Amino acid sequence: MDSAATPSTLRSFFLDGPAGRLEALLDPGLPDAPCAAVLAHPHPLGGGSMHNKVVYHAARVVRTLGWPTLRFNFRGVGLSEGTHHGQAESSDLEAALTWMDAHSSLPLLAAGFSFGAAMTLTVAPTHPSVFACLALGLPLHSPNQQYSYPQLAHWSLPTLFLSGSQDAFASPHELAAAIQPALPAATLQIIPDADHFFTGHLSQMQEAIRNWLATLPIAPTETRSAP
Repeated sequence: MDSAATPSTLRSFFLDGPAGRLEALLDPGLPDAPCAAVLAHPHPLGGGSMHNKVVYHAARVVRTLGWPTLRFNFRGVGLSEGTHHGQAESSDLEAALTWMDAHSSLPLLAAGFSFGAAMTLTVAPTHPSVFACLALGLPLHSPNQQYSYPQLAHWSLPTLFLSGSQDAFASPHELAAAIQPALPAATLQIIPDADHFFTGHLSQMQEAIRNWLATLPIAPTETRSAP
């Protein structure tokens, strides 16, 4: 295994957020990486954190390409300061993207799972360094909330919307209708029989991400091992 891919290279630190310090975890990637990535986790009130298995496995794909990869905890999660808000977390993601932009000077992939995907769609269009987005398990409804994404009517960022056919928070039909205004920039892929958390289908999720990343204007050039 390439020593650059060992867990010891992961850097745990805090970055400055609008509500206080945000706990973060960085893989610095390879020196000649063409891009970097920032991943946002699912809903804090549902136990979401940067260690969520979907976020972790998505990050593994990006890390094998040698891209600098940043995960972080939203306000009030883990060691991050502040308290959960529900909408202001978008400014936490903005702070994480800005940190990565300043420390890597690379085009950024903005990625998120569930609540993190919703925050990604909110922030990415206005961040100048974001060149593509990955939305995993984008929610359209929950028992207590309906989600809408009017920004998709003016969408131009290459974006993969990846969900399971059994996702309880957005059926394939609902998701296809929701992202239709974002075509042709948007790509929708549904993993058969997978639920919202891609339970038992994480390898298919990773393969779909890897294949889509290879189609981006800035294509991956090197692969390495990852733990």
